[in-house]
Amino acid sequence: MTSAHTPGPMQPTRAAGTIRKRSSWFLTALAALITLPLGATPAQAQTSTEMQTCLMQQLALAPGHTTISTLRQQCAYSLAEEAGQLGQEAIAKRDSSVRPESIPKDEQAVVPPTALERRVGSELAIRDNPFGLTAHKPNYLLFAAYSKNVYPEPFEEQFDEKVSIDHTEAKFQVSLKFPVAVGLFNGRADIMAAYTNRSFWQVYNNDSAPFRDTNHEPEAWISFLNDGKILGWRNVVNHAGFVHQSNGRGGNLSRSWNRVYAQFIFEKENQALWIKPWYRLPEKDSDDDNPDINDYMGFGEIGWTYTTKGHEITTQLRNHLESGFSKGTTEVSWSFPIPHYDHFRGYVQVFNGYGETLIDYNRQNTTIGVGISLNDWLL
Repeated sequence: MTSAHTPGPMQPTRAAGTIRKRSSWFLTALAALITLPLGATPAQAQTSTEMQTCLMQQLALAPGHTTISTLRQQCAYSLAEEAGQLGQEAIAKRDSSVRPESIPKDEQAVVPPTALERRVGSELAIRDNPFGLTAHKPNYLLFAAYSKNVYPEPFEEQFDEKVSIDHTEAKFQVSLKFPVAVGLFNGRADIMAAYTNRSFWQVYNNDSAPFRDTNHEPEAWISFLNDGKILGWRNVVNHAGFVHQSNGRGGNLSRSWNRVYAQFIFEKENQALWIKPWYRLPEKDSDDDNPDINDYMGFGEIGWTYTTKGHEITTQLRNHLESGFSKGTTEVSWSFPIPHYDHFRGYVQVFNGYGETLIDYNRQNTTIGVGISLNDWLL
């Protein structure tokens, strides 16, 4: 996963003057040793050369106390930024291959990439790197998530004893995706797979700090590039996929369901909008742990996200219309930069409705949590 923020260039100091006096052969040799790859391919060799050039410049300018690790990280950020620009060029090329006639010549001038294009460009730049992990949904950790309501009844029925559940717990989500097949149908489609884990940890519970619930969500989909416009919004990509969600429990605590879905993603400047209808695949009555889950989770969701000056606000809605506004769910999140720190972002999440956890999918709850995130939908 790539950071959305690039540290500013290091400024020369008095110590930098001493470093500049080192001979050029020493700088070249040191940069080569730092970036030396074993059995490098031509593409890797080019990347190594670019890294060496960057390191030589940084070695000449950096303060004397700067570590080699810091210099490498500085150059990695810089090269990643350039790779992101290459990713934008790849997007433009692939988009024009879908509907070249839809781009008039007088509209082919270079324009700043949208927020969604920046994210997709970053993903394309590292997609073929086996050591690069790509985020799917937001990855975050809420140090403290306070829930208005707690429901110990399912656990008491399962274990036949009194159970204590704290109103405040930790909540985290890990979501990663990877390509299965890319460039299908003349470069118009890709097949992707992903796994999302969302856990609710009673870390402040004095009994045993158990995990109250963990929801596992593997999925796979095929995505198709598009270039249509509706009411000023550009429909950039559409998905068709399958997703399974369960909590890995047994007995009265078991929850699971399977769905097929379509997802239509639109963007406009620094905004993204998605419409995601789904259909639950039927199960045998004897195997169905939650036959009424559609009544609470609905038949799809609508999401909107907006980013400005490093801040991102996202709203997700489901089951409001289907339930006649009686069992609707709204989730709002806000991620923001942390001053003088680029590795994480501040994160606030508010949830109201049903289905925050599978174990309590049919119970209403309001939760507010504060923590950090590695990435959001666009940043």
